[in-house]
Amino acid sequence: MILTRRLRFLLPLCLLLTACASTTQEGATGIKRKQFMLLSSSEVDSMALQSYQSALGDAGKAGTLNKDKVTLERIRVIGDRLIPQTSAFRPDALQWQWEVNLESKNELNAYCAPGGKIMFFSGIISQLKLTDDEIAAIMGHEIAHALREHGRERMSQAYAQQMGLQIGGSLLGIDSNQAQLIQQVATVAISLPHSREQEAEADILGLELMARAGYDPRAAVSLWEKMGQASGAGGPAFLSTHPSGPQRISGIQSKLPSVMPLYEQAKSGLSKTPARVVPRT
Repeated sequence: MILTRRLRFLLPLCLLLTACASTTQEGATGIKRKQFMLLSSSEVDSMALQSYQSALGDAGKAGTLNKDKVTLERIRVIGDRLIPQTSAFRPDALQWQWEVNLESKNELNAYCAPGGKIMFFSGIISQLKLTDDEIAAIMGHEIAHALREHGRERMSQAYAQQMGLQIGGSLLGIDSNQAQLIQQVATVAISLPHSREQEAEADILGLELMARAGYDPRAAVSLWEKMGQASGAGGPAFLSTHPSGPQRISGIQSKLPSVMPLYEQAKSGLSKTPARVVPRT
């Protein structure tokens, strides 16, 4: 009995010690931070897909899903150029079942769920009067979160904390339901904003993605300037998880010299029509 209790303690400890890795290759901007990943990609992707499909279903019932065909095609064309660039950071991302959808909603928000499920709200495009380059900056940033699996990282951290609390109960002979624990952790982690470190990574990796796709990375600066101006009236939903400010803009500007050559190279080859990678439905 004592040995069994010790094993219950040692197994989670071993997992904690071996759960660090980087999800992406460095690219030109050199992001290589080791990440704490205790949960598997399949677990997180499955939960994210359920949440995304629920959002699509709700928008469909409300009659707000993909109704603005002009704007929908506009963001899908941008996705067609950005998504192939993900192979520079992780080749397996090309096999993801990518989607780009648009909800007609007067809200300044957009996200990319784990596994490549992108959603834009029409308000962020119309209210901020975004250019294609600025849309690419948002989409690149959100794709970067998915490539780096920041959601999985947050959930792993939350799970480790909860598991630490459960170890005490296990040593006392109290068993816990792992599936239920993971679901509870997911609910908490998804509602939390990204850390400053994760946000900075998404800014920089997203900057490189848009440059490789032939979108002007300097547009990321004008985007966040617009976001900063929009925050005056209480702030859009996007800023609740994506804080703006001079420090963020300064960080982006510091990386522009690293990505401008990629942009110039990509721009010279844009005469080729990109293959469609986002399903048209």
